Amino acid sequence: MDHRDNARAFFFLKTTALAAVVALAQGCAQTPVQQSPSESTIAAHVAAATGSAGSDLRPLLELCKPATQPPQAEMDKGLAALIDKPAPPPGKAFDNLYFVGADWVSAWAIKTSDGIILIDALNNEMEAAALIEGGMRKLDLDPAQIKYVIVTHGHGDHYGGAPYLAQKYRARVVMSEADWTMTETKLEFATPIWGAPPKRSAGGISVKDGDRITLGDTTVTLYITPGHTMGTISPVFDVTSGGQKHRAMLWGGTAFNFGKNVPRLGSYIESTRRMGTVTQAQNIDVLLSNHSAVDSSQARLAALRQQPAGAANPFVIGTPAVSRALNVMGECAQAQRDRFALQ
Repeated sequence: MDHRDNARAFFFLKTTALAAVVALAQGCAQTPVQQSPSESTIAAHVAAATGSAGSDLRPLLELCKPATQPPQAEMDKGLAALIDKPAPPPGKAFDNLYFVGADWVSAWAIKTSDGIILIDALNNEMEAAALIEGGMRKLDLDPAQIKYVIVTHGHGDHYGGAPYLAQKYRARVVMSEADWTMTETKLEFATPIWGAPPKRSAGGISVKDGDRITLGDTTVTLYITPGHTMGTISPVFDVTSGGQKHRAMLWGGTAFNFGKNVPRLGSYIESTRRMGTVTQAQNIDVLLSNHSAVDSSQARLAALRQQPAGAANPFVIGTPAVSRALNVMGECAQAQRDRFALQ
């Protein structure tokens, strides 16, 4: 090899090494460094959540407050007060979706061409009879057409009325495997205020992530979004308003009421990110909750009752707003995770 070959080889090696260094530097720049939890990181996550919330999603910022887990007696007293609050009137949110819930906790009825899919069943048999059955009749829906009861997660304010509806109408109760197991072994929250959990042996259906419930012309896709419980279900389905189709997601569990559990908060954060991707892919433009304080459903139903025919449906908030809501929940969860890390 002469000196020209040596020069070319040296130049090639030098250029290759330089490119490798540049690529490594770029890769490091694209991977944010995880900061150690501190009061500053907590404040930064709260600020990010506040920015995402804007003026329209402010109810979600309750999640950014420090999470607490009250003693049993205090929890029972608080639950009793919530249950005793007068129920709002039932209402029609979309052509095929109806609110039949209480003041604090929601139940939603999806009307299909072959019956009704109910999402959640309130606190107990009495509420199921008065608010779900009674509310459906006021809305010209037949409770005998309830074919499925999807329980978003295994807490009694969502499954309490399910055994009553299953026994009376032979409706099939749907829960995730994780939450069936939790309700069959050790309840996260055990209180006499709630009804007993449903029995899987009585025709219950166990579902996994991505499973679907189809009834007539309607399919509900069930996404497992662990966090609030480890088997929380967030259903996604189509709704129509004035004949126009929209894609809705019901976020299945919101609060951080499970005590100091950093891995579980990590699952919650990952669930918000994952469903953010689903939201973009499916153009989800409606975000619902099983607690009306979270999705402002009572105010929106009241607005629907007042507004003229053909006006924009207030439940349709748009895909960017749904994405922002998920980001608020994720940032608040990160703030709470950092608080726990400092304790």
